[in-house]
Amino acid sequence: MESETITAAAAGTWRLGDLTVNRLGFGAMRLTGTAAFDLGTTRDRERSIGVLRRAVELGVNHIDTAAFYFSALRSANELINSALAPYPEDLVIVTKVGPGRDPSGEWLPWARPEQLRGQVEENLRQLGRDHLDVVNLRVNGPGPVAEHFGALADLRKAGLIRHLGISNVSPAQFSEAQAVAPVVCVQNRYGLDGRRPNSEALVRICGEQGIAFVPFFAIAGEGRETGAGGGEDGAVTAVARARGATPAQVRLAWTLHQGPHILAIPGTGDPDHLAENVAAGALRLSADDLALLETS
Repeated sequence: MESETITAAAAGTWRLGDLTVNRLGFGAMRLTGTAAFDLGTTRDRERSIGVLRRAVELGVNHIDTAAFYFSALRSANELINSALAPYPEDLVIVTKVGPGRDPSGEWLPWARPEQLRGQVEENLRQLGRDHLDVVNLRVNGPGPVAEHFGALADLRKAGLIRHLGISNVSPAQFSEAQAVAPVVCVQNRYGLDGRRPNSEALVRICGEQGIAFVPFFAIAGEGRETGAGGGEDGAVTAVARARGATPAQVRLAWTLHQGPHILAIPGTGDPDHLAENVAAGALRLSADDLALLETS
């Protein structure tokens, strides 16, 4: 599928609160290395900066990041700041808090509510912003979320955050958060081979309420943080060949076809893959294509 002249606008737009973004965005996790959770690998700094600048040139105005996206030598937030500041007026940067790392790099899976302000301030410093456009609470486990979400709601009232979202949640946790403060987006694992009951329900609920649903691992599927695997489903391959597209483009197109409120945030550190991902926003699957993919 030709990608040279296709921009992120081809996917259409949706809203994060009062912020309008192209539905095809960019996830920053892979800018720092193979994955955000691997301190042993590091990508070339200038290459990562070039990917970010090219993403914006291709119309991407929604970047997903986190302060805990870093490798031994790279921080995704610092790369975003270096590449794009002063930021374009229409650029929406979405970050997340809840997990974190201490100065030694040790993984802290779930912050206490009183620690969230420090995480928000860390994102502000790294990104060079006086407020954050959207902050997602990245939930760890099935427990209650009201106290944590309330801490973020207080920071929203204080002007440090514009909008709030929630990630890795059940429908009950989503409802619990909504009872505390408005939620503009839900981030859950979701893709052609990564559909789980909670996410399926939340895709429907968010669509009914006009709230953005932002899947992660839409391309990688079962590969998760390590990226897409070498093997590919037969139905995906068949549709890709028929459409002159790559399997990754078909997976992204399928994701976007699940509802106008669904946003895609594929991540890559490769400029060619970036162009392919953006071009997937222009790929329109037929009813036959979708039916075949449902058999995969």
